[in-house]
Amino acid sequence: MLRIHFTDADLATTRVATAPDELWEVAASLHRFQTRAGRWAYAEWYRTTHARLRERQLDRTVREVLLPLFPRARYFPDFLTPSRPNCADQGLDAGLDAIMSTPADRVSHELALLDQTVGAPAWVRRLTGTQERRDLVATIRAYHAVAVRPFADQIHAHLEAKRSSSCRHLLDGGVQGMLAGLGPTMRWEPPVLHVRYAADRDLHLGGRGIRLVPSYFCWDNPVSLADPQLPPVLFYPLLHEPAATALTTPLTALLGRTRATVLRVAASGAGATTGEIARAAGISPSSVSKHAGVLRGAGLLISSRHGGNVLHTLTPAGASMLRADDRASTAAPRPAAAAQDARSRSRLPSDAGVLPVHGV
Repeated sequence: MLRIHFTDADLATTRVATAPDELWEVAASLHRFQTRAGRWAYAEWYRTTHARLRERQLDRTVREVLLPLFPRARYFPDFLTPSRPNCADQGLDAGLDAIMSTPADRVSHELALLDQTVGAPAWVRRLTGTQERRDLVATIRAYHAVAVRPFADQIHAHLEAKRSSSCRHLLDGGVQGMLAGLGPTMRWEPPVLHVRYAADRDLHLGGRGIRLVPSYFCWDNPVSLADPQLPPVLFYPLLHEPAATALTTPLTALLGRTRATVLRVAASGAGATTGEIARAAGISPSSVSKHAGVLRGAGLLISSRHGGNVLHTLTPAGASMLRADDRASTAAPRPAAAAQDARSRSRLPSDAGVLPVHGV
């Protein structure tokens, strides 16, 4: 159990990341290769990424270089997931630059801890050198391009769904309400956040606040930095819903007024709950759940739990479909012209004009 101790100053400076932390996602995705836990939630990712790594001849490099540095264990080096102001929100390049600028003595110390904890190959000691670390950074970048970047839309969609949920908790109950709604792996008992963790420890924030980073690839237990002197960060799992089983293709199932209404209501503000959609669409909550399941299967909607409710938000693909529909409506011909045009053409097949959704 990790116990994070807050002061009033910490509550005032706690924030949720505005974007995925690319290096934490690299670390967590490498952990997915080391366990079968949660494999169902990442089945498509695992299958496609495994094939891409082989095609680009990166599988051996991942096995011999990255997995030893990012073990799924109680410890892996903090410098590989740098925590410094604005570093995460600036993306992969800023994170890799931070790895390069880590002092050699700190790198040496953390690699020694890795060796003491789980063992490490002898070559890792050379990472105190500039060229060796530059080679490591190039390897991480190549892995990210294959295993993380192709899933960027999906990762961002899940993150935005969580931010929407956290926003509602914040509006309803302030920062403490947001902390209470972080998920089943955490329990807020003021002034301490109890976190399911691989080790038993206490983290006193001491007025520094903490950056909360929802993660797509993190599974089950949240993760934090081992060194309590570093800027505090908590990297915690997003909840994954089982994919809906559709009787027809998702796009065919989308052809209908009710599901279009569900999409449009979910597009408003910070998403919409099942009850809000039911009232707007004039259907029962159970019908909303059924339609939302089809939309999730199509990759157009993300559903996440918000207290006793389920919050539905659009994915980038869903938002793109609505924008395309709006453009098509704006450009539609006037009724008389449309009728004349219809008489002059042969009948189109039933799926003509439907935009394809390329989900990851």
